[in-house]
Amino acid sequence: MSDAPSHAVDLAQRLIRCPSVTPREGGALDLLEADLSALGFVCTRLPFGDGDERIDNLFARWGTESPHICFAGHTDVVPVGDEAAWTHAPFDAVIKDGRLYGRGAADMKGGIAAFVGAVTQIIEGNPSGSISLLITGDEEGDALNGTVRMVEWVVANGHRPDLCIVGEPTNPNALGDVIKNGRRGSLSGHLIVNGTQGHVAYPHLADNPVTRLLQMLAPVNGAELDGGTPHFDPSTAHVTTIDVGNAATNVIPARAEAKFNIRFNTEHTAANLIGWLEEHFARIGGDWSVTWKANAHPFITAPGQLTDLISDASEAVTGRRPALSTGGGTSDARFITTMCPVAEFGLVGQTMHQVDEHVMVADIDILTAIYAEVLKSFFAGDNA
Repeated sequence: MSDAPSHAVDLAQRLIRCPSVTPREGGALDLLEADLSALGFVCTRLPFGDGDERIDNLFARWGTESPHICFAGHTDVVPVGDEAAWTHAPFDAVIKDGRLYGRGAADMKGGIAAFVGAVTQIIEGNPSGSISLLITGDEEGDALNGTVRMVEWVVANGHRPDLCIVGEPTNPNALGDVIKNGRRGSLSGHLIVNGTQGHVAYPHLADNPVTRLLQMLAPVNGAELDGGTPHFDPSTAHVTTIDVGNAATNVIPARAEAKFNIRFNTEHTAANLIGWLEEHFARIGGDWSVTWKANAHPFITAPGQLTDLISDASEAVTGRRPALSTGGGTSDARFITTMCPVAEFGLVGQTMHQVDEHVMVADIDILTAIYAEVLKSFFAGDNA
């Protein structure tokens, strides 16, 4: 029996060896383009942005007919942190004791490799339809010139898929645990309150901005904003920092500021939350200003064809039927939902972004088998 790694594991190793820390391409997209072209994919590089904000992306499609299934992912990775703390160098892709180590092993070069491994098996049967990969280099960054721009290009150029799977590491403990079929929205606020500095013993001669700031923050200070929905937990709001910059205990400061974040479900929109909070701030009064950043809107892919495809495939391969979840942070699925039904399913994510990030080698092959089952069922029309 050969000890050589599978096609998917070998590709995962080669991808990890590309130092593609956002916004660097690092050779990862070049590698994928070469491998996919050899399989018969038509590859299109899609750079967006200028100067330091320029991001390289890759769209690859096999076939031209319907039905059309897409796999989305990212080759960019977060920085390695303290490289000296790694047991194995972060870009060496070492396999040790059944584990593949390296930055991006879990998030999410292993998932991309598993999908390519599955595609390699499926296209040998020359299925009637299309398979595409939408791979960005900007998921771990500001996400301004990656998937969001690619989705616009895909739609404008007649490549809209019927379904899309994002290969994020959704499983907390074992393959078959969780499918993400939606995500919450995210709204961040930066509130600044100005007052009048003065002696703390003579408060009537000053205007303490901290007092008003704390009143303004009450609705977002560890609060639940609703009772949840059938698909979402309650929306939550938390203060993340309060800054005054006052080293003196006997001086009322002239300025205080805070930042907070709201993770919200489909009961809310960013615009409605902003309106509600600005009305509250105005009732408190005084000299204040606030800036907002809404970088994600909530979405849900209702249980149906796509979630059934993944669930049935997982159950067939692992014996486990995944739970549906909308928890966690944001992902690029928030952009893809505007063009087709999307769900996320990938490797175990316990070590993503950590020192010694790793995945079980066997899991890459198991995920390959799950993706292959998804593709077989999709092209057989079992869930049509």
